[in-house]
Amino acid sequence: MKLIPSKATLSFLVLILALAGCANGSRDSTAVAAQNSASAKDASKLYSSADDSKERTKGLQVAYFAAGCFWGVEDAFKHVKGVVDTTVGFSGGITDRPSYQDVCSHGTKHAETVRIVFDPKVVSYGALVNEFLDIHDPTTIDRQGVDVGDQYRSAIFYSNSEEQKTAEQEISKYQASGKIHGKIVTVLDKFDKFYSAEEYHQDYFERRGESGCHVKRQ
Repeated sequence: MKLIPSKATLSFLVLILALAGCANGSRDSTAVAAQNSASAKDASKLYSSADDSKERTKGLQVAYFAAGCFWGVEDAFKHVKGVVDTTVGFSGGITDRPSYQDVCSHGTKHAETVRIVFDPKVVSYGALVNEFLDIHDPTTIDRQGVDVGDQYRSAIFYSNSEEQKTAEQEISKYQASGKIHGKIVTVLDKFDKFYSAEEYHQDYFERRGESGCHVKRQ
């Protein structure tokens, strides 16, 4: 009997291959390694709920998502209508102003995270949660493709109970949709602090004219 893979299975395999390509690509270049110096650590900026409140006075909202390699996550969200600004960095950890090298040592507990400023009149928080689920594998713990470590965990950092409830509802609907196999293990944590990553990580693919490594699941 000939077995024909389902559409969900094919989409999942495409996503895994794309994530593997991200891990085996530019991150291993000597140029990136050379830039990963201690001096770059001083350039990190702390974002707190007070900074997010300033965006809300402008009629905007802020979301924080961790879905593996933040280069690809940022690139994916940049193409979402209604997203007005993105910053890659670190959240959910125990150390202040970590460098990329610190986070890769697995001692800071931080996740590679993208801070997303968006216009809620154009795109809802729930739609962004759904996009987040579409562009990575939320069923693996501390892993995306061949990228392994707690910095690659699937996580949503919510700012209030409304965001928490929306995230829970969207995850529940996604789990029941048949789009994905396995149990979603995305962690929902209350947002505390976000530290921007070094400058060379910002807009990584856009600066190079390359396509991101997070492929949207169909």
